[in-house]
Formats: sequence, structure tokens, C-alpha cells
Amino acid sequence: MSPADNHRSPRKDLRNLAIIAHVDHGKTTLVDGLFRFTGAVESHRQVADRALDSNDLERERGITIVAKNTAIDFEGVHIQLVDTPGHADFGGEVERVLGMVDGVLLLVDAVEGVMPQTRFVLSKALERGLGPILIVNKIDRPEQRAEAVVDEVFDLLVELGANDTQLDFPVIYCSAKSGVAGTSPNGPMHDMRPLLDAVLENAPPPVVDGQASLQFQAVTLGYDEFLGRLVIGRVERGCMKRGSTVVRIGENGVAEPFRITKLFGTRGLDRVELETGQAGDIVILAGVDTIVIGDTICDPGHPAPLPRIAIDPPTIRVRFSVNTSPFAGLDGRFLTSRQIGERLAREALSNVSIRIEETESPEIFEVAGRGELQIAVLIETLRREGYEFSVSRPEIIPREVDGKLCEPVEDVFVEVPEGFSGVVVEKLSARRGRVVSMEPRTDRMNIHFVVPSRSLFGYRSEFLTDTRGEGILHHAVCGYEPHAGPLTGRPVGAIVASETGKTTPYALFNIQERATLFVQSGVPIYEGQVVGESRRAGDMNVNVSRQKKLTNIRAAGRDEATVVTPPRQITIESALEWIEDDELLEVTPKALRLRKRVLQANLRKR
Repeated sequence: MSPADNHRSPRKDLRNLAIIAHVDHGKTTLVDGLFRFTGAVESHRQVADRALDSNDLERERGITIVAKNTAIDFEGVHIQLVDTPGHADFGGEVERVLGMVDGVLLLVDAVEGVMPQTRFVLSKALERGLGPILIVNKIDRPEQRAEAVVDEVFDLLVELGANDTQLDFPVIYCSAKSGVAGTSPNGPMHDMRPLLDAVLENAPPPVVDGQASLQFQAVTLGYDEFLGRLVIGRVERGCMKRGSTVVRIGENGVAEPFRITKLFGTRGLDRVELETGQAGDIVILAGVDTIVIGDTICDPGHPAPLPRIAIDPPTIRVRFSVNTSPFAGLDGRFLTSRQIGERLAREALSNVSIRIEETESPEIFEVAGRGELQIAVLIETLRREGYEFSVSRPEIIPREVDGKLCEPVEDVFVEVPEGFSGVVVEKLSARRGRVVSMEPRTDRMNIHFVVPSRSLFGYRSEFLTDTRGEGILHHAVCGYEPHAGPLTGRPVGAIVASETGKTTPYALFNIQERATLFVQSGVPIYEGQVVGESRRAGDMNVNVSRQKKLTNIRAAGRDEATVVTPPRQITIESALEWIEDDELLEVTPKALRLRKRVLQANLRKR
């Protein structure tokens, strides 16, 4: 034992835990139940469902995008909880926040069981030596299969290389929606006490040195319109005091002094002002504009930086560019390359898994991320803030491994009715995927594939069509493999507007039998805009603003009703999957449009 470890001791009054769960397994609802049971939120205060899903995008999509921390008090112990994103695309958040905790609550649905995003976050926790407490949620559902789910979790832990201590995990059964938990799936359940008792008994307290000089690492950044930039992290050792002078050590190793003006902790949904933050506490600093994620805050007399936070590299990239369409500037407030570039730079500052690089043109920015969902969330965030821009088709970021060109590959987990398993295997095999396992479950089939990331661009909509909307598909990057060779492009072509104007029912009616439309009648369009999907390969230029010729002769069949079928709604994800290299997605606060890079038809032919 080194001399520095002599003063290290466990803080019995504190527990730091991360909550791990797949999308929609009830993680945020569980936190709501803990708030209510422990009185972390006053009884007279109305608590919205899924209180931790604080931004609009999280509520609409039903997923956690940004890691958030909260705290509750139970029997004299301060339990600090970190809500981690469940999706692998937001893995940059996960990898950072796991450094602040000493254990994890693994939440699994009593019906669905282990799902792929559970696997991703759990593997990161096991690598750090964190022990899980298993919570089997939704135990009140009549089709629950709790015992089988516990066995699945054990098998998954063995597969991920868990040690004997991690495999000896406690199990709690609960219904987060009803706010009850118990130690047996069939026993009586009254409140959340059994879960909190299991936390106090099994979650290790942080072992810290409160006498040493200060060490604190910036793990997450936030923003408050009154306080400015917020820095969240854990006090690794020593004590942080409001009003004291400390130094920030960045990547260059230079110590920059500043004064701590505001210091906060959390209780329930609120930030609570603190005078001191002890070793082991997760605290929030306000008003430090120069700090970035990974920086260490130390005592001026003992500057000792902590190791920088390691983040898995991005796997796909897109190009953001200034909107050059004829409709540019009609909706947005921020249009110029300077405004777009500054906003992307701010995003890269708080989100370390996103990388921004300049290109040969000052009006184009290359944005690299962990997956299509992460890029789509960034695009949606910017458009809601009033930005207007164009986005190119995603492409993979290859890497050289042992002298070979390699590309990212993904674990793809498919759950389909048995009758559709054949077509799914056939389609993914054609996309260079390989089957790892097939497991029947009642009348459905669970299939695990390994597929190159680029093969999945555009596959989700095809998958939903093939399975008639009954299939479930999840995927997460699992590593790099040698390049699989060329792939066939999009099997269908685009219907491209040949004139600028407004779409008419007469023009759309005549092409809808040969195409799936993206626009309805009476909508302004411009030359070069993609207005539909052709049933055949190859693009087709069509005048969709053509008017019906008026004559003074009446004939049978001349006045038949023109009924236009409703168009397919374009979303950011579906558009990124659909477009080819010669096309762009035009994003404005009020509209999403698909377009050709070169708008004039005669120039496209050249």
C-alpha cells in the first residue's frame, strides 16, 4: 500500500450508482418511483412522468440522450444516481459517467429480457470492475417470465467476461410504474424499500481520501442561461470549497488558476447550493467558461492531473453545408457558414463523442459521430434552434488494423414472426451480413447477425416493409473487420421535379401509380427537388406542377375525380438512410426536403 492510500477510507454515508437499461425498459419511471418514496420531491409538488427526461427530444422519442445525475436520501445515506443513455450511439456519455460511480443498477424488462443496448452499457461497466444489482421491472405484466430473464442476464454476464463477484449479483423484482418492489417475483410488494435496502447492503461505498489535496475531473458539461456553463464531475479526493482558488489543468498540461464562485449538489429534481464538496460527492461547478471535458481541477500547491477520459472513436461521418436551395432563408434565422460552424464547435465541446473537422470548402463541415441516431438527434436539435443547412449521405470511417483496411461492423438483433425470418436472413446476407445465432421464442424468432455498418444504411424501412411492421430491429457497433467489398446501391430511383412551382393534384395523380410520393398537392417545390420514390431503378424527371388544360368541350371520362394518395412522411433518420451520394437532405426549422446536389437537369446529365 502506498503512503497516499493510508488515509483512504469508505464513506458509509454515500453511494454512487449508474442506472443501466435498454430503451423503454422503465429506467426513468423507476427514478420517478424512488423520488416519490423517499420524498426527494415535496408532496405538494407535481412531478411529471419521466421527470428526468428533461428535454423535448427525450420526451418525444422516449429515450435518454444526455446523462443526468440526481440524488435521494434514505436512512441517513445520500444515494447519487446517474441516468445513463441506453443507446450505443450515445456511448460517449456512458463512458464518461461510469467513472463517477462505484456500482450499477441493471434494469431489465420482465418480458423482453436482455436486449442489445443493455449489452453495450453493461460491457463498459464490467470493464471498469463495477458490480451490478439486477432489477427485473414490469413484474406486474401477466406475460412476465422473470426467472428466465434472470438466467439470461447470468448468461450475458458470463459471455461478457464478468468475474465471480460480479456474477454473484442480488436480484430485485419491481413494478416501477406502481412504485413497488420485492425480493421474490411472487411475494407481496408494498413500496420501494426492498430495492433501497438492497442498494445499501450490496452497493459499495466510495473509498476516498478526504485529507489529501483536491482532485476533480470534468465529466459532463451543461448550460444554464443564468449561471453560464455548468461542469459536472466527482471529487476524487480532498475537499472542494466555494470561494477557494484552484487551478485547471487541460490537455496541454498548463495550470490555469480560477476561483470557485458557485458550487451545487443535487436533491431530486433540484440543484442545491453547497459550501463544500467532499471526496466522493458528485458536484456541479458554475461559471467556468474555459474548462472542457477531461480537464482536472486541483489544489494550486499540488497540481496532479488525472488521466484523460478515453472515448471510443466515431464510426460514421456526414457533411453539413450551407443551404443553397432556392428556398434558402425562408424559415431559418441562422444561415451562414460562420453561424453553423460556431454552433457545431459548441456541440463538440460538450459532446466528446462528436468530432468536427473543416474541409476543403469553408462552407462545408465534416461531422463524425457514433451512429445515425446520434447524428439525427444533432440535426433535430439544430433545426429547433433555428438553423438551416444541408446534410450529405452518411459514410463509414474506415480504420487500418494490422496493415489491413477495416470497417466498423455491428451486432444486429432481429425479432420477427417465424414466417418472416427467411426474407430477413436473405436480405441481410445479401448485404454481407452473417448469422451468429437463431433462437425461437414462442411464435417469434430471435436472430443475431454481424453486419457491416454501411450495409445498414437504408435497411430499416425495407425491414419494416418485409416484416409488415411486426419486426423489431436493434443494432450497435461491436468492432472492426476487414472491408467486405462493394455493395449494391439503392434499388429504386428518385422522382425529381423538373420545374419550380406548386404541386398540383392533376400532375401527382398521373405519377402516383409508378411512385411513392414525398409531397402532397399545393406544396411549393423547386427544380431538382426529390418529390417521390420511383418503383424502378434510375431517376425520373417529372413536371409535378403541371396544370390541367381547360377546354370548352365536355367528354365522358374528362372530369373524373383526381384522388391523390397521402405522401410518405420524411423523417431525418429515414432521409439519411434513403439518400444517395448525389443527393442532400435540406433541413430548415419548418421543413425537411430531399434534393439533388446539382439542381438543373441538363447539368446533372453532364
